[in-house]
Amino acid sequence: MPSGREVAIRPICRHDGERLEAAYAELSPASRYRRFLAAKPRLTADELRYLTDVDGRDHVALIAMPAADRERIIAVGRFIRLKDDPTAAEFAIVVGDPYQGEGLGTELIGRLADAAIDRGVARFTATVLADNEAIHRLMRHLTGEFVHRRSGPVEEVVVELAARVTGISSPRGVETDHSRRRQSGALAV
Repeated sequence: MPSGREVAIRPICRHDGERLEAAYAELSPASRYRRFLAAKPRLTADELRYLTDVDGRDHVALIAMPAADRERIIAVGRFIRLKDDPTAAEFAIVVGDPYQGEGLGTELIGRLADAAIDRGVARFTATVLADNEAIHRLMRHLTGEFVHRRSGPVEEVVVELAARVTGISSPRGVETDHSRRRQSGALAV
């Protein structure tokens, strides 16, 4: 990362429940609120199970850990395919407060976008706080532009991932079918 801190990123697994619970407990109330759009002091056992028991196709989640402490989760990014529209997926990202603003969210969303494209997802959606400038910057970095519909203090954002295929560079170290095709010059999705 720009600060010189090294992180490891990998898919989440069922055994990460306690680590995820500990990471959530370390988030500031403001970060928790931005993630869930409500005051949420803790995750329930059912929520932990749902957030860690992913199938890798319709529900994909990546976690980041300090390279020197791979037992501690510092960021999570995920997408969940919409049942009523399999070409769209809802995404969410949360980065631990001490790591915000260092590009970790950008790295996670880039990897998630490439994984989504490989799985036939054409767009990401999310419901976010309208004043969440960090997520707006993240979306602009991902594709350059996005659609947002505001309704009071929250807005629905929609990001077309096709823009990623046509010229936005992939994050360092991403090795997906999509990124391999892009690196070889092929743009087939």
